[in-house]
Amino acid sequence: MKLVGLTTPEITTPSIARAEGDTLHVLTTIDEFWTAPEKWLSKNARASVAAGSATLRPPVPQSARVICVGLNYKAHAAEGAHSVPEYPTLFGRWTPSLSVGDIPAPVPTGEEGLDWEAEVAAYVARPLRDASPEEARAAVLGYSTFNDLTARRAQKLTAQWTLGKNGDCSGPMGPIVTADEVGDLRDGLRVRTRVNGVTVQDGNTKDMIFDVADILALISKTFTLHPGDVIATGTPEGVGYVRNPPWLLTDGDVVEVEVDKLGVLRTPIVGTRAE
Repeated sequence: MKLVGLTTPEITTPSIARAEGDTLHVLTTIDEFWTAPEKWLSKNARASVAAGSATLRPPVPQSARVICVGLNYKAHAAEGAHSVPEYPTLFGRWTPSLSVGDIPAPVPTGEEGLDWEAEVAAYVARPLRDASPEEARAAVLGYSTFNDLTARRAQKLTAQWTLGKNGDCSGPMGPIVTADEVGDLRDGLRVRTRVNGVTVQDGNTKDMIFDVADILALISKTFTLHPGDVIATGTPEGVGYVRNPPWLLTDGDVVEVEVDKLGVLRTPIVGTRAE
């Protein structure tokens, strides 16, 4: 099952819909959906609309915590001259930074461009507190494509990465594909990035250092995860800033993230905001 967030001229409260071809079957509001997401998957639609009449929205509530994992592929850690971490490198995104496919991402003021980071995002369906990896894996509703577009200058200003990871519209996410259709990330999904049609990343989730279930279980020992929270599981090697010369996304570029079973996420880049 594929799920999207949307509004229409008639449905003004952000809602969740089941996508089937060119038709979107609206289930309920985003906030209501995430109170009991597994229940809503089996509900009949409240309305059906043509995909072309809808404006897509991030399919998560404003209350969601978006927890990103850095350095989760050995080759990516190595290309940035980082050692393999003993524990996941975690940082947060705020929901105002999220967007969806085909929404332009602006280059922040003072940046030479944005860097691409193709990822798989996992969506939490049940409360998790001090959970085992098995409990955590069972609590994943589904997965989507994600692009952790990064402002590298801002990221490197301090030891904390928050500033460089929260640019406007810098966290595009694709539709959620439910876990029953995706399977186990440890079995391997190919993760690719293309810039203007040129492949710049080509990795596989089977090469992740930390499995999504282990990450969720670890987090849940410190704070309770809630339905609607998101884990962005990290990017493979091939980012732009380590290249010689560096290659960053600038005005007019188009970046695409493609993941097996999850589809293609397309993001156009627009120029730096005026000083």
